[in-house]
Amino acid sequence: MTSAITVLVTGAAGQIGYALLNGICKGDMFGLDVPLNLHLLDIPPLMNSLQGIVMELEDCAYPLLKKVEATTDVAVAFNQIDFAIMVGAMPRRQGMERKDLLAANVKIFRDQGKALDQYAKKTVKVLVVGNPANTNCLIMRHYAPSIPSNNFSALTRLDHNRLKAQIGLKLNVATDKVTQCCIWGNHSGTQFPDIAHGHVTLSDGKQVSVREAVKDDDYLNNDMIKTVQSRGAAVIAARQLSSAMSAAKAITDHMRDWVKGTNDWVSMAVVSNGAYNVPEGLIYSFPVTVKEGQWEIVNGLSISDFAEAKMQITTKELLEEKEIALQFCST
Repeated sequence: MTSAITVLVTGAAGQIGYALLNGICKGDMFGLDVPLNLHLLDIPPLMNSLQGIVMELEDCAYPLLKKVEATTDVAVAFNQIDFAIMVGAMPRRQGMERKDLLAANVKIFRDQGKALDQYAKKTVKVLVVGNPANTNCLIMRHYAPSIPSNNFSALTRLDHNRLKAQIGLKLNVATDKVTQCCIWGNHSGTQFPDIAHGHVTLSDGKQVSVREAVKDDDYLNNDMIKTVQSRGAAVIAARQLSSAMSAAKAITDHMRDWVKGTNDWVSMAVVSNGAYNVPEGLIYSFPVTVKEGQWEIVNGLSISDFAEAKMQITTKELLEEKEIALQFCST
């Protein structure tokens, strides 16, 4: 058995954190032979709930789980961690303007970014889940300059999974038969779910393009995109709660692939290097592949005028968020 790793989950008392922890401790995320220590961070009013979660973790008797540290102190939470899963963030409340949401999250991710920089291992890999995830990730990276830029990412795997699921449902095939699809841009309503390069393996074993299989460009260019973009809101309308099970699954997928590698394109929001005319430094979702713990943007894809227009919309939103966030960083 390998040496134990230390994993931080923030917002651990929330519903996503609760849904996530079982998979981590079972070995779904890092491997069935990787022991781990858990650091769980949340705000003081939720400490009793967090202690209840610790009791449940103990009662599960996971063979891989060696130690659990529940805390409200960032110095304790970030100490010598190998992985940070940043679920906790200020949620958008009724009547709250986007700039108010960004202002609240700048404070949270400024403080946590500084703690990451000061206390975590310099090899730490960071996944930001709390929304607005892309820009919260940008803020955290801004305040943790000693951590390599490529060690930061934000979650768009949930959108990626939703896209593959919609195509699978449309064609009545399993989602693993749908490949080379991706999400561009922001984890928001402006994201661009893209099937232009996607393929599907049909029941007869034949592999064809998604467009050839679906045979409905109007659906692919309109309803499919809108369904993926608004899926989170649809879940809230149905459950009266935001996505938790699917979010936890997407977090697990993201981290597992980042650690173990990929055999297909996946979507990760990562630091732009200028590829596809996306401004450098933005945290932007790209199609990527991963090998030996390092992601690489899939380069050289042809981008249609339709796709370019969609990508520009989500780029504009991210630039606006960045400008607002950095204004608060300087105050």
